[in-house]
Amino acid sequence: MSTPSVWTMDVILIPGFWLDGASWGAVTPTLERAGHRVHALTLPGLESPDADRRGITLRDHIDAVVAVVDRCEDKVVLAGHSGGGAIAYAVADARPDRIARVVYVDSAPLPHGRPINDKLSVVDGAIPLPDWSEFEEIDLRDLSDELRASFRARAVPQPAAVANDPLVLADERRYDVPTTVIACEFSSDLVREMLAQGNPMAAELGKIRDVELVDVHTGHWPQFTKPAELAEAILRCVEMS
Repeated sequence: MSTPSVWTMDVILIPGFWLDGASWGAVTPTLERAGHRVHALTLPGLESPDADRRGITLRDHIDAVVAVVDRCEDKVVLAGHSGGGAIAYAVADARPDRIARVVYVDSAPLPHGRPINDKLSVVDGAIPLPDWSEFEEIDLRDLSDELRASFRARAVPQPAAVANDPLVLADERRYDVPTTVIACEFSSDLVREMLAQGNPMAAELGKIRDVELVDVHTGHWPQFTKPAELAEAILRCVEMS
């Protein structure tokens, strides 16, 4: 069990596609018991299935997180799951001097000009959670039928522009922000191999000067499948910051 920290950090949790702040519900108690202030965000357009998603852009999501960073007094730790990792990286680009560490939860930094995912099907300006058959088996590892049903019940259509807009980055000081990748679907050993080989998928990560890799062996949604392990991994990242 985690013991209260002697100092307090603001920890901003950024959900991936189709999810709101409550999706971190099984992770936040560990961080809070350790004495940290947790901001589990619900980004614009993800408030409910009936929320107005018209005109919401990737920049709107980035700006929403930047606004939380600006309200915090000291440096913060950002943790972004899946597509939320790209948003975290853009926030580090926007506020490099305010970010103590970026934690990528089964995600990685994207380079300038890349969309998060422009391959998903758009329906009326939004992207509904696809059928499970459209995911790889490795994505769904440990995601039981019960967890799949719970996920689908809570899923909110993603604003299409958030997935399709190119990421705009401008400040190379982002490469100085300490970084942790929590590897879930693919092991940290595989990520190291990709970095060593100069794999294009790891090119942006390879430019960051301080990178730690840790493993939480599960599928793409560890906040549901391995929440205790994920919470402890994020807590260790906070304690390093």
